[in-house]
Amino acid sequence: MEIIKKYGLIIVILFAFFMFYKPICCFLILGIVMFYYGVNSLTFMNYIKKNGIESLGEILLYESDKDGYKTPIIEFKTLKGELIKQKPYYYASTDLSIFRTYKNNINKKIAVIYSEENPEKFVIKTEKDFNIGSIILMIIVGLFFLGLSIGNLLGFLNMGI
Repeated sequence: MEIIKKYGLIIVILFAFFMFYKPICCFLILGIVMFYYGVNSLTFMNYIKKNGIESLGEILLYESDKDGYKTPIIEFKTLKGELIKQKPYYYASTDLSIFRTYKNNINKKIAVIYSEENPEKFVIKTEKDFNIGSIILMIIVGLFFLGLSIGNLLGFLNMGI
């Protein structure tokens, strides 16, 4: 994930360039980014499942993004007494979260699992299975884009792009 943040501007510039030069390469770039992000997130979820430390946190509020999807801001203490107050490292919102209010979840106690080396990287324990499902879907879509673009570039598929 740090690679995507580090080279994000270069990825956007390449994407914009290939939109006009060879649009099928945009599918390749999108597939690579989605596949990398999915595998990186799945690796983290596997690590947190095996080595994570469970703690009890409290939902302080829900923050909406520009599309209306809500993500909880959670506060919890680590075993070392460090106070963490932020969004989960990975959280998958659904379309229902746009319309739903979460007022009755504010100040609610919730179990979190965090990384001992980096406590800012945590997930909500009850959302773990849903998050893994969304990550697997992201990997499948990324592989689809990769296969589509590689097939077109090698001449196996002719999409007219």
